[in-house]
Amino acid sequence: MQFVYSRNGAGLLPVMARPASWTSCTALALWCALSGAPLHAQAATSPLPDPDKKNVHLKGKSAEQRAKAQAPKEAEASPKVEAVTVHAAFNSARARIAPNLGAVAYRMGQAQISTTPGGENAAFNQVLLRMPGVVMDSFGEEHVRGEHGGLTYRINGVLLPEGLNGFGQELDTRIIDSVTLMTGTLPAQFGFRTAGIVDVTAKSGNSLNNREISLYGGSYNSFNPSFQVGGTKGKWEYFVTGSFNRNNIGIENPTPAFRATHDVTEQGKAFGYASYHFDDTSRLSLLTSISNANFEIPNAAGLPKLYDIHGAGDVKSQDVDDKQNEQNYYVVLSYQKTGNKLNYQISPYFRYGAINYTPDPVRDMVFQGVAEKENNNFTTGGLQFDASYDAFKAHTIRFGVLGQYTSEKLWTRTDVLPVDEDGMQTSTHPVSIQDNTGNWAAEAGAYLQDEWKLLKGVTLNYGVRYDRFESSFDREGQASPRANLVWEVDPSTTVHFGYSRYFAPPTAQYIGQSTLMKFAGTTNSPENFNGTATKVERSNYFDIGLSHRFPQGLSITVDGFYKQAKNLGDLGQFGRAVILTPFSYRTGKVYGAEFGGNYHYKGLAVFGNFSFVNTAAKDVNSAQYQFPADELAYIKNHAIKLDHEGEFTSSAGVSYGWTGNKAYVDFQYGYGLRSGFANTEKQPSYHIINIGYEHTFKRLRPLKGLKLRVDVMNLFDERYQIRNGSGLGVFMAQYGQRRAGYLTTVIQF
Repeated sequence: MQFVYSRNGAGLLPVMARPASWTSCTALALWCALSGAPLHAQAATSPLPDPDKKNVHLKGKSAEQRAKAQAPKEAEASPKVEAVTVHAAFNSARARIAPNLGAVAYRMGQAQISTTPGGENAAFNQVLLRMPGVVMDSFGEEHVRGEHGGLTYRINGVLLPEGLNGFGQELDTRIIDSVTLMTGTLPAQFGFRTAGIVDVTAKSGNSLNNREISLYGGSYNSFNPSFQVGGTKGKWEYFVTGSFNRNNIGIENPTPAFRATHDVTEQGKAFGYASYHFDDTSRLSLLTSISNANFEIPNAAGLPKLYDIHGAGDVKSQDVDDKQNEQNYYVVLSYQKTGNKLNYQISPYFRYGAINYTPDPVRDMVFQGVAEKENNNFTTGGLQFDASYDAFKAHTIRFGVLGQYTSEKLWTRTDVLPVDEDGMQTSTHPVSIQDNTGNWAAEAGAYLQDEWKLLKGVTLNYGVRYDRFESSFDREGQASPRANLVWEVDPSTTVHFGYSRYFAPPTAQYIGQSTLMKFAGTTNSPENFNGTATKVERSNYFDIGLSHRFPQGLSITVDGFYKQAKNLGDLGQFGRAVILTPFSYRTGKVYGAEFGGNYHYKGLAVFGNFSFVNTAAKDVNSAQYQFPADELAYIKNHAIKLDHEGEFTSSAGVSYGWTGNKAYVDFQYGYGLRSGFANTEKQPSYHIINIGYEHTFKRLRPLKGLKLRVDVMNLFDERYQIRNGSGLGVFMAQYGQRRAGYLTTVIQF
């Protein structure tokens, strides 16, 4: 299935991935999007454009010649459009290298993103939350199909090395030309993090010829200026964007009050893209990103004092001054070569990420008995190679390798109090314990697969990959078969069924028993000292789905999935610092279903999604020291729900566009995040309505354009609780944002 967005205002269009005989539609759609021609939502029958199928006369031609031949005749006289067709040919070839045949794919383009509350100023997770099966959680997290984390992020088909788990949104919505979420039974080229593949296509081609300054602000003292600069010159194209964001609601409020206490954030981001076309068959691209974000950890008033600290005086919980800084830097260099039969892309990459947590030494000791300063950082370097080869008329062979090495460092200085056997403090003078640990992990994978057109309208995409995980705490490997059968019943109906074996390593975070024993007899001592290392999750995944397009502009999709896992992975926050720690269950299963619908007519677009998910897990078998003894005993003998299970989730929207104007109404519903002892309780449901209006002024010389936009979020000011502070791996309560209004001014020149 795929969600394609039309430029005439249509919403998300669900379509099953189909045999490559239909893929010339995708090439035409891409040309229209880049050139500004009107694009109507239609079946993106396969992610790999196949110009040779319906254009036999183009056999043996270059990528540029094929793209130009499929463009409208009037394009021939325009050098700019000629450059765009070359760019379209490169993107088409890249799509052939890494298709999503048989997987479920939801795509959002610029038009749909613009109707997300905040538009290009929206946090990236807000874009993903408008896709089926995506559940909202605190700290800007989102869960796909009952998974905690497990997402792979790619820009222009190139893997982004995994970063630390925090609450900064490092990906900037402004860089996106389109974003695709792939999930379900993924083809063999996708490994390791397989809950979903978030594939971002960065702005390029015609969309680069734009310069703008944006000012966004409003409620919660929000102030968010940004700029975009891009262009093309000869064989070069480039795009640079930067932004600064300051507001008073950096993290969810732990209370239902309108304003949080101690919750200021300041975030700076920059993204750069450049590419050079050597000729019409090869190009070199560079992606780089920098983000630096400071957060205050919000407080709740009236908390009781738990410990006596010498010289503390009269302190209050609302005055606690804990802070966290997050930094992420990455650079990706990518060389792409296209040919008549062989297409390939090779990409080395590097990433550094760090989380620094600074406590309030005195107040943290009074209210928690622990004040820990932490520095956790990751350094990752790797190489990705993917290729496709048109071996025979009915077979396309794909193969590739991926290898990366990660070094993780954790430095802590923890102030604690000594306690007796009953846990009662024996001194009012804190002592400091310093610990410096680190881990390493090497991940490697190779795959081989075949796209086989069995019959007219029937395609079998099958293959195998082998993955290896070597680390300072674990060593494992696995061969994983994959197979997807796609049947195009008729031009409007597609059915698919697939099976995938997955191998998902944990993050390179492990705390050994020697570290745990340092805290024996203190206020930071765990109930047990069992620190079994987290192992690789191994799972069997099944997916079946159907999509249908009605001639009146209505499209629907239905999909169901089932996952059975060993060493089911999870993440939790086990302290005031927002650094998520991996742990696992001995066995687990996840199953559910999704429904998506879309209707469009002229300037009217309507979309709606609904999903259901059910989870079960048994016996915590790693990082047991994080859990109370009574919960561990219960989970050992009872299958429990995962804390991030969003049982029912829905998103919907209506937008209408007319000359220079656009208005939208946006809706979100969620129910079922767990809470209580061993996740045996549920959080209440919530339903949020957002609205917005945008007007674009043109012909305002010397400006290219002026855009004014207003967004009202949580229109009816619903007070809803995301977390209540209980449940496995949940440390604090969080409430959703109250009603807020924002104004955007965009100057284009």
